[in-house]
Amino acid sequence: ILATPSGARPKWLADQYPEVLRMTEDRRRNLFGERHNHCYTSMVYRDKVKAIDTELAKRFGNHPAVILWHISNELGGSCFCPQCQKKFQEWLKNKYKTIDELNEQWDTAFWSHRYQRFEQVEAPSSLGERGLHGLVLDWKRFVTAQTVDFMNTEIQALRDAGSSKPVTTNMMYEYKGLDYPKLADSLDVISWDTYPVWHKGKEAKIAEDTAMQHDYFRSMIPGRPFLLMESSPSATNWQAVSKLRRPGMVKLAALHTIAHGSDASLFFQMRQARGSMEKFHGAVIDHYGGSDTRVFEEVTETGKALDALSEVAGSVTRSQAAIICDTENYWAAKEAKGPRNQGLYQKETQMKCYHGMRRMGMDVDIISMDADISSYKLVAAPMAYMFREGFAERITEFVRLGGTFLLTYWSGVVNANDLCYLGGRPYGLTEVMGFLSTEIDGLYDGEENGIIPCDGNTLGLKRNYRCNHLCELTKPLSHQSGFEVLGSYETDFYAGLPAVTCNTYGKGKAYALLADAEEAFYEDFFEALLQLPESGLHTPIETPLPPEIEISCREKGDTQYLFIQNFGETTSFPLLRKEWNEDSEILYRDGSGDRLEKWETVVRKRV
Repeated sequence: ILATPSGARPKWLADQYPEVLRMTEDRRRNLFGERHNHCYTSMVYRDKVKAIDTELAKRFGNHPAVILWHISNELGGSCFCPQCQKKFQEWLKNKYKTIDELNEQWDTAFWSHRYQRFEQVEAPSSLGERGLHGLVLDWKRFVTAQTVDFMNTEIQALRDAGSSKPVTTNMMYEYKGLDYPKLADSLDVISWDTYPVWHKGKEAKIAEDTAMQHDYFRSMIPGRPFLLMESSPSATNWQAVSKLRRPGMVKLAALHTIAHGSDASLFFQMRQARGSMEKFHGAVIDHYGGSDTRVFEEVTETGKALDALSEVAGSVTRSQAAIICDTENYWAAKEAKGPRNQGLYQKETQMKCYHGMRRMGMDVDIISMDADISSYKLVAAPMAYMFREGFAERITEFVRLGGTFLLTYWSGVVNANDLCYLGGRPYGLTEVMGFLSTEIDGLYDGEENGIIPCDGNTLGLKRNYRCNHLCELTKPLSHQSGFEVLGSYETDFYAGLPAVTCNTYGKGKAYALLADAEEAFYEDFFEALLQLPESGLHTPIETPLPPEIEISCREKGDTQYLFIQNFGETTSFPLLRKEWNEDSEILYRDGSGDRLEKWETVVRKRV
């Protein structure tokens, strides 16, 4: 896999062409150093990158040893130089056409911040304008667009030089500087770099968080395996504490990657550097240089495991469920100046939703708000603060045709420019959800309320649940005959008001969770949901998984591969459905016997 070298420019280039270096938000030019300290808009930098990419492609573009082009490295960051400011103004003019339309969409009349022409608009800065949320959003969109354009320039240089090899670029864990799904259209393979903080607390929770990231990147190109570009065979050197991988963890983590849809698990780095930033980052071959180290032996065992699973390559994940985790929505909610400005707990809500689904053995896609949802049986939209154009209509059609939908609190509040919707929220879904949202209460840290299930509720919820941070108040629509309150608030002036609801709409059902409930609620909710025949959901297990066990499934033709992994101390084997017990064979197993050993992977094959 051959990378283009644009991630780090040489000193002579920065000296001869200072404009290639980035400017900070206070408009100061950076000095030479680090990586990604270059302006994506600079035509000088683009020309120089094109020149070296062209030479690389001419020499190696059709070489049999090159299987994939790797564009740059961990693209990210932004530049505030005059060239970028001008390009941003052009981008805005192309989007809004007239300055009056920009003023309208950004609500610049507030604080008398109207613009008279596009040339007056500057990128947001802590020294200047940050209160126009439309400006902040559009700047982030522009940075993504400019990064994609730079990446496409590199790809085109390779193509013009005669290389048709597929392309990828490596993305990063929870990086919100770019709207990653926007890069996917230009790539043949999605890849990312994972460095979990293993051995800090419960491995199962670390694995779950990593799994969600695997699923996020896998979902960017549906029906195609992804690639793990980087992981560490030992300790990292840049985390707060450089913890060694315990025996067995390297292999378990690699197979975890395969279980979630990757066709490879690669390491950074092969040989440990002697100096500079990453001289102590883990490597397959360390400074000693021998092959008789523990790490080298662990990597060797991992290679044997991957070789034994070679027939899994090319198989894909086909998920019945999806969670909408949208980057633009994250940007808008973070800047909203709303009910909680410290601790919105957006990711935590998404993780609790993911945990509830995965506990029931469901494979889950993590998708953007623009993704096609027609193939799913279950879609959840946790804290979907922003509804972009057409989203409410797609959800309405999804539920009408029989889908099951879960919407949480603080959803359907603003449009794509962070302008509040008029006429009631959740915007465009009041009829589908069966209620009108009226207020939302921000709770102080340490403050909590409770959710009490209603007697005889159709999900059979029985226990009370804690809720924190945000509690939304709603008013049911009086004309909705299929509306049911499943649980109500326990305390405060809104005690007795709906906290969990269900509305029948067309052939489907729309559920709402109106408060930041504890994880136990999501466990019970999705367990109950799978018991309903009308949900159409089917998983390989009969009962919920123990906290330490994870199950994932891949398919190829008429063959299914079931990955069962143990990230804890449990020795119990999950109770599989009859067809998986009787009609399958063990394709691969770390250990032996009837028990599931710690840090063990079992792969079953069913035709």
